[in-house]
Amino acid sequence: MYKSQAEKREARRKAFGDFLRSRRERLTPAAVGLPAGFRRRTPGLRREEVALLAGVGTAWYTWLEQGRDVRPSADVLSALAVALMLSPDERRHLFTLADRSFLNADTFNSSETVPDALIRMIDGMKAQPAYVLGRRWDILAWNAAAVHVFGDFGQLEGDARNMMHLIFTSERHRNLLKDWNEVAQLSLAMFRADSALYVGDTDFERLIGLLMENSAEFFAWWPRQDVVQQPSTVKRIQHPSEGLLEFEYLNLDVTQSPGMRFIVCTPRMVSGHGD
Repeated sequence: MYKSQAEKREARRKAFGDFLRSRRERLTPAAVGLPAGFRRRTPGLRREEVALLAGVGTAWYTWLEQGRDVRPSADVLSALAVALMLSPDERRHLFTLADRSFLNADTFNSSETVPDALIRMIDGMKAQPAYVLGRRWDILAWNAAAVHVFGDFGQLEGDARNMMHLIFTSERHRNLLKDWNEVAQLSLAMFRADSALYVGDTDFERLIGLLMENSAEFFAWWPRQDVVQQPSTVKRIQHPSEGLLEFEYLNLDVTQSPGMRFIVCTPRMVSGHGD
């Protein structure tokens, strides 16, 4: 069952407030040029200090963190981003969480169909593992090269055929990733940035709840509120028969299907069974 628009808006405001608070708590007064003052009972800056730096009222800023129904303008969001020393990815995340234009029933309810032309292109790629991810990182399509490297996604069903689920709960997939700790944290930060568009969606909430229950690392890292946009990266795969493989991952948006991603893995190195 899908949540009502009011419930989605409430969930979005809460996510916005949680993100603000997490960024405030990581800063020190010295980092923003303020005196430390008296002993602090909580980590990071005080709400009134952020409000002062951003040029807004303390009560109003407090309402933002509490998830109340107040609507900051783009100028106020920019001021908050400066006050909280947000990175470009974090700034985008802040604006995404505050943008009500994404709260569209079609965004949540529409089915995801991979374009036929994209499927034909993937099938034609013989040396490059390639696959398509949906908005929730469900694995929607893949080629034979991807099966050879990562295993047969077709044997998985439901939430199990999801890249975050594989990374955090599959022992086999974990063993494939030579640098699992680094890859898992980067993937989580990218997933959180993507999920900001769908705060309040029950499918996302079910997946996140499942990962919180079944992965100690996800449980520990998700509350950190890390976000990043990284269209390409290098990953090392410890393949059971091919040995150590190195791929450059290229992450491309499928423009005619919002939220859909096309992942191409270009081989960089094959070094046998060694490190």
